Amino acid sequence: MSRDLEQLAVDTVKTLSMDGVQQAKSGHPGMPMGMADIAVTLWTRHLMVDPTDPLWPDRDRFVLSNGHGSMLLYSLLHLAGFKVSLDDLRSFRQWGSITAGHPERDPMLGIEMTTGPLGQGFGTAVGMAIAEEHLRAVFGADLVDHHTYAFVGDGDMMEGISSEAASLAGHQGLGKIVYLYDDNEISIDGSTDLAFTEDVAGRMQAMGWHTLDIDGHDRQAIDQAISEAKAVGDKPSLVICHTHIAHGSPNLQDSEKSHGSPLGDEEIAATKEAMGWPVDARFEVPAEAAGWFAAAMEKGGRARLAWEERRDAAFSADDALAARWSAYWEPRPVTVPSLGAEVGSSMATRAASGKTINALAPMLPNLLGGSADLAPSNNTMISGSAAFQVGSRDGRNFHFGVREHAMGAALNGMAVHGGLRPYGATFMVFNDYMRPATRLAALMGAPTIFVYTHDSVFLGEDGPTHQPIEHLASLRAMPNMWVVRPASAAETTEAWELALNRSDGPTTLVLSRQGLPEFERTGRDGATALGGYVARDGSDAVLVATGSEVGVALGAAELLAERGVSLRVVSMPCWEAFFAQDEAYRSGVLGEGLPVASLEAATTFGWERFTGRDGLMMGIDRFGASAPAARLAEEFGIDADAVADRVAAWLVG
Repeated sequence: MSRDLEQLAVDTVKTLSMDGVQQAKSGHPGMPMGMADIAVTLWTRHLMVDPTDPLWPDRDRFVLSNGHGSMLLYSLLHLAGFKVSLDDLRSFRQWGSITAGHPERDPMLGIEMTTGPLGQGFGTAVGMAIAEEHLRAVFGADLVDHHTYAFVGDGDMMEGISSEAASLAGHQGLGKIVYLYDDNEISIDGSTDLAFTEDVAGRMQAMGWHTLDIDGHDRQAIDQAISEAKAVGDKPSLVICHTHIAHGSPNLQDSEKSHGSPLGDEEIAATKEAMGWPVDARFEVPAEAAGWFAAAMEKGGRARLAWEERRDAAFSADDALAARWSAYWEPRPVTVPSLGAEVGSSMATRAASGKTINALAPMLPNLLGGSADLAPSNNTMISGSAAFQVGSRDGRNFHFGVREHAMGAALNGMAVHGGLRPYGATFMVFNDYMRPATRLAALMGAPTIFVYTHDSVFLGEDGPTHQPIEHLASLRAMPNMWVVRPASAAETTEAWELALNRSDGPTTLVLSRQGLPEFERTGRDGATALGGYVARDGSDAVLVATGSEVGVALGAAELLAERGVSLRVVSMPCWEAFFAQDEAYRSGVLGEGLPVASLEAATTFGWERFTGRDGLMMGIDRFGASAPAARLAEEFGIDADAVADRVAAWLVG
C-alpha cells in the first residue's frame, strides 16, 4: 500500500468536503476533515462493500451517525465507485439532489440509513448488528458473517439514546459492532468541557464494551485498532479517536467555527496551499487517488464473489436451505388466518394481536420482536421460541428492557438491514419515549411494525400519566406513518396483514387493554385494508369511530333506532389507508350529503377531516383520570347512552 497515494486520497476527501460545503454556502466541513484519516483507513483496508452490487446481503453495514458530516460520506461514496458523481457533490444540499444536507437512506447509493438526529445512527446500527447475529445463527457463517461499523461523535455520545443502545448492545455481547468515535472535543457552543466531562471509556466499559484509545490521525494506529476490535468477538467495540476538527486548516483547526459553517474561500485556499493542493482547483479528484481508492475497494467485490460461490454450493446441496433463504430475503404477500372469534364474544385487541403473532410465526420464520419489559401485557411472545440472547441467537423473542428509545431505533436497524420483519411493543403513552425512531422509520420508509397497547383512558386506574390522549393525532400527523386502531379480533388480524404487506413505510398497531365485542362483519372480510368501511348501514347520519369506540357507536345506533333515527356506523381503523382509496369508495362509505360525527376516546384534533366544520366531534380534549374504566366512560361521555343522546341533540339542534 502506497502511503503517498493513501495521503492523496485523504487530502482528496478533505478538499471535496471543503469545496462541497463552500459551494452550498452551508454545511459542516470540520468533521469530514477531522475524520478523513479514519474514513480512508476503514473504507480501503476493512469495509467489505461492493459498489457493483450495493444490495449484496452479506456486505458490511456502515452508518454515519454524526450525519452532519455528510460530505465525508458522499466523498467516500464517489471515490468508492457508488453512483455518486462529481456533479452530485457539486449540488450538495440543493433541491432534488441525492447529496442532501444529512444522508438519506438509499442502499443502492451505499447509504444504509437516514442520519442526522444525533444518537439515532448509534441505536439503529445496534439493530443492524442484532439482525446479523440472528441471521448468522439461522443460516451459518458461510452465508452471514459481516460487521457493523459506525462513525459517532460527541453529540451522539451525549444523547440519552446512546446509553440505552450501548447498554443493550453490551448486554447482548454484539461483538460484530465497531464504532469509531470522533473525539475532537468541540461542539457548536465551543469546547465540549462546557457540558461534557464524563469518562466515556469508563461508561462504555461498565456497559460491557471493549474500548481502545488512539490518535485519530495515525492511520497505522487506526488500522490496528479496527483489527483488534474485529478480533474481540464477544463485546461491541468503541475506538476512541482523538482528532482535530478541520484538521489541516491553518486558522480554523480546533475551532467551533468549522463545525457548522463553510471555511470561506480564503481559508480553503490557505488549507489547500498548506497541503500542497492546487489552490484554485474545485472538486479536484486526482486520477492517482481515484485509481488507488477504487483498487482498494475491489476487496469487497472479491468477497462478494466468494460469498456467491459459497451460497450457490450450499443451495445446491440443500434445497430446504435455499427455500428458507428465499422466505427471509424474498418476501411474498401475506394472508393472515382468521382467529374465528364468534359474534358476541369479547376479546381485547392486544390479546387478538398475540394470537395473530403466534398464528403467523410458523408461516413467517423471519417475524420476530418483543417488548420494552411489558411482554405479558403487550402479548408479544412467540410461543415455542427462545429469547434472543448470547446463548440463543436464533431466538425470536426480544427483551429490550425499559429502553423504548433504543428499542425503536434497534427495530429500525433490523428492518433496514434486510431479511427480517421486526416488531416492538410498549404502552401507547410511551410512544413519547420513542418518537424520534418512529419519525425516522417514516422518513426512511422502513417497514418497522410498532405495537402499542393500553390505547386509551380505558386502561383505567393507572391514571392520566398512562392514558394516551394526544398520541393518535400526533402519529397520524406524521407523513408515511400508517396508524391502525382495530375494533375487534377480526380487524386485528387484518391490521397485521396490512402491516406485513406494507414495504415502503412503518405501521403502528394501536390495541386495547379491555375486551371488545366482536360484531357482525358478514361480507366485510379484509375491509381493514381499505382503512374504513360501513359496519352498520343507516340513512340519517354517519358516526365514524375507531377501536373500542366502534362497539360504543354500534350500541348508540341501536338506541337511536328505537327513537326513529337511522345511524350509519363506520369503522375507521386506518385513516391513511382510507384516504388512499379513490373518491368513489370514500363517498360510498361516508355517504353523499349525510351529516358526519366522530367518536374516539382521545383528542378530537384532526377529526374535522371527516366531520367538516358543522359535524359533531366526540372525544376527550383533556388529560384522563384515575378510576375504573366504566366510570371513566360515564364521566367522559364515551358510553352508548351518552353518545346516543349527543347525536340525537346534534341532529335536531
